[in-house]
Amino acid sequence: MNRKAFLSVIVVSLLFVAAASAAELADKKGLTLEVAKEVAAAAAAHGEKNGWNVCIAILDESGRLKYFEAGDKPMPASVKLSIQKAENAYHYRRASVEMFQGAVKTPVRGVLPHGIPFNGGEPLMADGQLVGAIGVSGVTAEQDGMIAKAGADALAGIIGQ
Repeated sequence: MNRKAFLSVIVVSLLFVAAASAAELADKKGLTLEVAKEVAAAAAAHGEKNGWNVCIAILDESGRLKYFEAGDKPMPASVKLSIQKAENAYHYRRASVEMFQGAVKTPVRGVLPHGIPFNGGEPLMADGQLVGAIGVSGVTAEQDGMIAKAGADALAGIIGQ
C-alpha cells in the first residue's frame, strides 16, 4: 500500500470514529427504586404529621409506575387518582393544580389526555430533566398538593443537589 492510500485509509477511519462518537445516545437520568421510596417517604411523613391517610404513586422517567404505597384503608378512588395525578404531572411537566387552574378558565383543558384537574401531582426534576412524577390522593385536593410538593421538594436533598 502506498503512502497516499495509507493516509486515505487513516483519514477515512478518523472520520468514521468522529461520526460514530457524534451519534452517541443522550445521557438520561432516571429514578432508582430506592430514590422513589425516599421521595414517597418524605411525602408520607408530611401527611402523617398532619394525620392524613393517603395513597402515593411515583412514576419513573418513562412515565411508568415505579412505586406505590397506600395508607391504611384508603378511599378506593384514591388509588387510581394518585396514579392519574402523577401521570398528569408527568405528561404536562407541571403540577396538576395548573390543570385545575386552566380548566377554571378554559373547561376543555380538564378533558385533555391525562388531564386530571385536581391538585396532588408534581413533576420530579433533576438537573432540569424530568425524572418522574409523584401523585397523591386521599384528603382534600389542597392537602394532597401539599403532600406531593413535600415529596417533590425532597428529591434535591435525596440525590444531593
